[in-house]
Amino acid sequence: MQRFSMFSVFMYCKPISKITKNKMRMKKNFIYLTAVSLLFSACDKNNNNGIAPLPDAKPIELRSELLPKIEQDNAFAFDLFKQVYQTEKTSNVFISPLSVSMALSMTLNGAKEQTFEEMKNALRISGFSMDEINEYCQTLKNALLKVDTSTEFSIANSIWYKQGFSVENNFLNVNKKYFGAEVTEADFSNPATLKRINQWCSDNTKGKIPTILDEIPADALMYLINAIYFKGIWKYQFDKKQTFDGTFYNESGVKHLIKMMNQIGNFEYFTDENARYLTLPYGNGAFSMRLLLPNENKTVEDVINHINPQSWQNISDYSAVIKVRLQLPRFKAECKYLLNEEALPKMGMVIPFSDNADFTGISKEGGIKISRVIHKTYVSVDEEGTEAAAVTAVEIVEMAMPPQTTINYIVDKPFVFVIQENSTGIILFAGVIKEL
Repeated sequence: MQRFSMFSVFMYCKPISKITKNKMRMKKNFIYLTAVSLLFSACDKNNNNGIAPLPDAKPIELRSELLPKIEQDNAFAFDLFKQVYQTEKTSNVFISPLSVSMALSMTLNGAKEQTFEEMKNALRISGFSMDEINEYCQTLKNALLKVDTSTEFSIANSIWYKQGFSVENNFLNVNKKYFGAEVTEADFSNPATLKRINQWCSDNTKGKIPTILDEIPADALMYLINAIYFKGIWKYQFDKKQTFDGTFYNESGVKHLIKMMNQIGNFEYFTDENARYLTLPYGNGAFSMRLLLPNENKTVEDVINHINPQSWQNISDYSAVIKVRLQLPRFKAECKYLLNEEALPKMGMVIPFSDNADFTGISKEGGIKISRVIHKTYVSVDEEGTEAAAVTAVEIVEMAMPPQTTINYIVDKPFVFVIQENSTGIILFAGVIKEL
C-alpha cells in the first residue's frame, strides 16, 4: 500500500490583481451510494474515537427535469476552479463554487437580453427557464440544510440597496421567495452600513469571514451577498495521539516540517493515470472530502486540467473501499478573490461588467452594471474534521464608474481537495494547497 502524505499550512491570501452525452446516472448513483454506506458501516477498523455511528444518509432527490442542472453546476465549479488556479498557480486556492453560483443566480433574476445570456453561459446553464433555475436553487438549498444533522451547514442570502435607489419589487420578491434573501434598504454614505454588512457576513460564517467589504464606493447601489458555513466532523476521526512531526516536499523540492495526522482505516479509493483519489466521509456520510493526490509523474495542474463532470462521475462510479494508511496534514487557508478581474470574464461573462450591461430587471431606470464579484473563503482541517466558510458579494454600481484599483495577492499548495454533497455530487468547496 502506498503511503499518502500531504502538508500542514496556514496562509493568508492577499487580494488578487487578476484574477450530453454524460447524463446523470441517478438511479445507479443511489444504488452505489447505498452500497458504499453499507461498506463504511462494516469498516470497524476505522478510528471513530468511541463515537456511536450515525444512521446512513438519505440521498437528496430532485425532480427528474432538474437533474441535468447538477452536472451543469459541477461544470461551472470545475471551470471556475481552473480559471482561479490559472491565475494563482503558485498559491493556495480555495473557493466555494456554490456560494458564487448562488450570488450570481440571485443577480441573474435582474439581467436582460445579452447580459442574461452571458451570465447563463458563464454559469454553464442551458435548457432551463428562470423559474426552473430558481426552483432548483430553492430545492437544493433546503435539502442541503437537512441532509446531515451532525454537520453544521448554513446558507444565507441578503440584498442591500442604497436608500432612494428604485428597485423592482418583482426582483426583490423572487429572491426573497426562492433564495430566502434578507432585503435591506440602507444609507450607503453612513459608515454604520458598512459595519452592518460586514457583521452580517461574520454572523453567517461564525466569525470566520469577519469582513467582505473594505469600503462602500460612492457609486455603489446594491450588494447581493451569499454566505456559506460548513463544519463537518469526520465519520472516522484521527487520534490526536497519532499525529506526528512529518515532512513535506513542495514542488520546488523545499523540505518543510509539518504536523501530520495519521490513521489506518477503510476508505473509498480510486486511481487513474493522473492521480489517486481518496474519500473521507463526514458525519452520516452525506458530505465528504475527496483528496486528489497527483501520481509521481503528474502535477497538481495535470490533475486540475483533467477533472470535469464526466471524470468526476467516474471516480464515484468506480471507487472501491480498501484498507489505507492515511497521513493527512492539519492545514488552514484564507483567500480572497476579485472574480470580475479574470475568472468570470474568461468564462464568457463580459457584458455584465461593462457599460452595455442590461439589469433593467433590477431597476427600470437602467444605467447599472456589476462592478465587482468579491469572493472570500476560509478552511481549517484537523483531527476532528473540517470547518469552512465562504462569502460572495456582487457589487452593483452606476455606470461610468472610476477605474478599479488593482491589488497584489500571494498564496501556496500541492494537492487538490473538494467538499461535496454525495448523493447529488454538488460541489460545495474546492481547493489547492501548495507552499508552506
